[in-house]
Amino acid sequence: MHIEKITTGTHEEVLFCTDERSGLRAIIAVHDTTLGPALGGCRYWRYDGVEDALADAMRLSAGMTAKAALAGVPFGGGKAVIMADPQHEKTPAMMRAFGRFIETLNGRYITGEDVGVSPADMAHVAEETTHVAGLTTGRFASGDPSPITAEGVFRCMKLAAAQVFGSDSLRGRIVALQGLGHVGLSLAGKMRADGAQVVAADMNPKAVDAARDLGVQIVAPDRILTQEADILAPCALGGVIDHDSIAGLRVRMICGAANNQLATPDCAQELHRRGILYCPDYVVNAGGLINIAREALQIGDADWASDKLEAAVANFGELIAWAAKDRRPPLEEADAMVQKILQDGWRQSHAM
Repeated sequence: MHIEKITTGTHEEVLFCTDERSGLRAIIAVHDTTLGPALGGCRYWRYDGVEDALADAMRLSAGMTAKAALAGVPFGGGKAVIMADPQHEKTPAMMRAFGRFIETLNGRYITGEDVGVSPADMAHVAEETTHVAGLTTGRFASGDPSPITAEGVFRCMKLAAAQVFGSDSLRGRIVALQGLGHVGLSLAGKMRADGAQVVAADMNPKAVDAARDLGVQIVAPDRILTQEADILAPCALGGVIDHDSIAGLRVRMICGAANNQLATPDCAQELHRRGILYCPDYVVNAGGLINIAREALQIGDADWASDKLEAAVANFGELIAWAAKDRRPPLEEADAMVQKILQDGWRQSHAM
């Protein structure tokens, strides 16, 4: 096992972890622990290079800090990425090696599931460290966070629809859904049950077949961002909303589960100028974090996560109302709220 520390001006700690025996190459990014230990999932993905993996880990971990702050859970932001193909280059030995690296942080970072990682993978990680959530067994096990993530996105979508269209019902609305993973497919089912017409795209044939069974119309992946619809729901990887794609959008609002949907922060202003309501991803997709936070805090109350989710959705409703009143992008409103929460947390910790 080898750990190399990477110095940045934005994060508390970033580690490049390699294990020759298992073949593991991973990056662990701890962004901010002002409010508590860093909590965030592990993404398993074949990146084009270390630089891309590092950029992803840093962006995702910063998003987790903001997500935890607005969700009202006592955690900071962290994220890990494993650089390999999740379909062909994943072994229990690699996950156990990852767990050993997590253990070296002595609780400063608690990991969980993200793209390419399953509860079964987390069980292997848990063989080497207790600083893991998203397990399927145990007194406080929270399991797959996808359903509660989809539920939070769905509720926020309905609140945003009420502001944009005058009704929170999705009946008759067309939603362009990018990504039919666990969250995307669950969200598709909820939208269909509410009467929405869903047009979706994904590269996975099994996911496409499952979506068709729900009555979802399937289009080619390169057509989904230019689909004429009322709502765009990005539920795949991040960075899909950039200045080029914004020019081709034919929707009135964006609300999805993917992290870091905007390629650059100034895209929020461009969407605002075009009259497209962008629902900040780290606000609407907080359900998964809330789910694993209950496990990490060892809270046995089954209603705790649902109560926290309800409060987070209510906060989102207030946020978009304030943003509309101030005539500013909701992302700016959310970022300002996060900064205040972190500043208050820092003052409280240093006043003790």
